[in-house]
Amino acid sequence: MSEVRGINISAVSAWLDEHVAGIESPYTFNLIEGGRSNLTFRVEDRLGVSVVLRRPPLGHVLATAHDMAREHRIISAVGSTGVPVPRTLGICEDELVNGAPFYVMEFVDGVVLDNPEKGAELSTDERRDIAFNLIDVLADLHAVDVEAVGLGDLARHTGYVERQVKRWTSQWQNSRTRELAAIDEVALLLADRIPLQQSVSIAHGDFRLGNCLTDIPNRRIAAVLDWELCTLGDPLADVGYLGVYWASPDGVGQRANDPTGAGGFPSHGDLVERYAARTGRDVGNIGYYVAFSAFRLAVISEGVYARYLNGAMADAVDPAILEGFRTAVEELAEGALNSLRANQ
Repeated sequence: MSEVRGINISAVSAWLDEHVAGIESPYTFNLIEGGRSNLTFRVEDRLGVSVVLRRPPLGHVLATAHDMAREHRIISAVGSTGVPVPRTLGICEDELVNGAPFYVMEFVDGVVLDNPEKGAELSTDERRDIAFNLIDVLADLHAVDVEAVGLGDLARHTGYVERQVKRWTSQWQNSRTRELAAIDEVALLLADRIPLQQSVSIAHGDFRLGNCLTDIPNRRIAAVLDWELCTLGDPLADVGYLGVYWASPDGVGQRANDPTGAGGFPSHGDLVERYAARTGRDVGNIGYYVAFSAFRLAVISEGVYARYLNGAMADAVDPAILEGFRTAVEELAEGALNSLRANQ
């Protein structure tokens, strides 16, 4: 067998044979490109049946990050609702098998809409319907009874934004590779303007089209992915986060890994309005949540940048990618700062 970085092929194959029904060795393991944190592999068995394996990144990681058991628990719980997620198939917490915990879930067909070029391939009606289904899925996620699905003890029910600001401020101190005054100022302003939390919900933490599999023919979200940042908290944080990525209908203001840069999508304001109509929540302070989300994403991006510098990711380091993450941190920090200053 050829080696696959991050996978002990013989040990993982034996574990899959014993613990996951419906698949048989030998297996092929291929890293799914696009992820910059936890590593995701498509695993194909001898008959061509595919499943997906998730494991933490290689090398040093922050102590509270990349908890496979927690992520598996969340997806399993959400899978008992109408929110579309892959079905979980098993979890291995024995680090002797693969050097780190991992879990396995079903393979879901769909397209990851993660750049403007993919957005441009959609018709105007597809862009509208997929966007509105995305926000409807988010509203459905936020309507889940956390106690009923067994996630009531996942995190505190109150003080979400306050503890998140503290967490990401601390994370910045742990991950930073340079001084960046804008980040420090944003952290202070956010802490000074903590909004009143209206309700508690499952907060995905990274909800966007680039973290979903989209069923384009049926114009719907087939599965929501990447739950590693999920917690309990203020649902408006997820709505604000969409605003960091979402371009205006003419395609202005997007991030490079979002399809809305193609233009022709409903505005973020349209999504916020639809969300408010479906949930009854007050969205008048959504600008704070956009700024908060830009700050958090800046800190996350710095962490990924730091891991690249340390050689912790499983793919080769491309200097252009390195510079892209470095620049993104600075742009997000300035964007958050400008949003907060505009709301004074």
